[in-house]
Amino acid sequence: MLEKWAHRADLAETAINERHASSLWGLPRTNLAVVSWPPTAKETIFLHWHYWWQAHYLDCLVDAASRRPTKGRQQRIRETMRAIRIRNLGKLTNNQYYDDKAWLALAMARADRLKKVKAPKALSALEFDIIAGIDGLTSVLPWRRGETFYNVPTNGPAAIMMVRTGRLDQAINIVDWIYDNLLTETGLVADGLRMRMHGPEIVREIHPYCQGVTLGASLEIALRLRERAGFTHTDQITDVADAERVDDAMSYITHIRSLVRAVAREMANADGVIDWATGDGDGGLFKGILARYLADVAVRLPADSRANKDTRRLAARLVIGSAESVWGNRLEVDGLPVFATDWTEGARLPHNFGLAATSLSEKVGVIRIDERDLSVQLSGWMLMEAAARVAAELETVGGTVSGE
Repeated sequence: MLEKWAHRADLAETAINERHASSLWGLPRTNLAVVSWPPTAKETIFLHWHYWWQAHYLDCLVDAASRRPTKGRQQRIRETMRAIRIRNLGKLTNNQYYDDKAWLALAMARADRLKKVKAPKALSALEFDIIAGIDGLTSVLPWRRGETFYNVPTNGPAAIMMVRTGRLDQAINIVDWIYDNLLTETGLVADGLRMRMHGPEIVREIHPYCQGVTLGASLEIALRLRERAGFTHTDQITDVADAERVDDAMSYITHIRSLVRAVAREMANADGVIDWATGDGDGGLFKGILARYLADVAVRLPADSRANKDTRRLAARLVIGSAESVWGNRLEVDGLPVFATDWTEGARLPHNFGLAATSLSEKVGVIRIDERDLSVQLSGWMLMEAAARVAAELETVGGTVSGE
């Protein structure tokens, strides 16, 4: 099982690097991912800057290098971080969107933990810039500078970053705010909260990546609280005294259990395939991000209770079930996969606006193929890497997805 998913992840990586990877403006030792395939001329020169898409491209590169380190992978990561700095036309903090900056901070910090890879010194400034953006009124981050919209896609990754950089109390404050304000009657997490003249107004849209980052942040907090009490994520809680020592972590673990069940119930079909519609553009990334953090739960949630073991199995089932569906519905071009935006339907062949058009609306670019977008293909790659990670854990512990 592990070899199968590692091989599929390798093919997904190769597909993106062959179709999308390019030097920046012809500069040596640079690498970025062109945002569509086949691309337009404007896209090949990175005229429009997709800061957070490149952050997730970097994160996927780190996934592959973490799974199997090679000199080529390490070099591509270094070149990508260099190109991101150059294309941002200045400091990494030159961005008004705190969600963009949080995603890049997470990806660069993960890269920094790899052997023979070092993140730029500007990473620390980026992390401090994010922390400095916390709003004095709400004690959480706005979506962007000067905004009164506070959302989960910003605060979730920022909370993960905070735990990993030793700012546990700030992360707890943010995640508690999410649960206190944005947990819906379905058990899923809503998008955010907008401050109006008449008071706060909940933005009730539901997105897969909101669930993902809330899971990820809750897990980081729970594990750090356990460490503070003297337990690693593999230690077993065997008696009442142990349970009392990790009591602070239990509320977040309980939230994780409930949220994974809600995702399975509300966002997946009976076969465990995540089938929430997200389309193209930024939405193309949403399901892949959810898969990343479901894999985190499947691998890292302490297996010291029946409820936790059940949650791990359910998270694993969602990842593997989705990955099987996406792989089975792929197209192949030159032997490499093209992934569908809808994880339950067959992928469509990408083409450029007007190319191979059969109707007037296609010829003028009104109809486009979602699978063209880097975001959609990155989601597929993220999912394959998540499946490979879950498969490695199952092989280690001797478990199965079904739990039978």
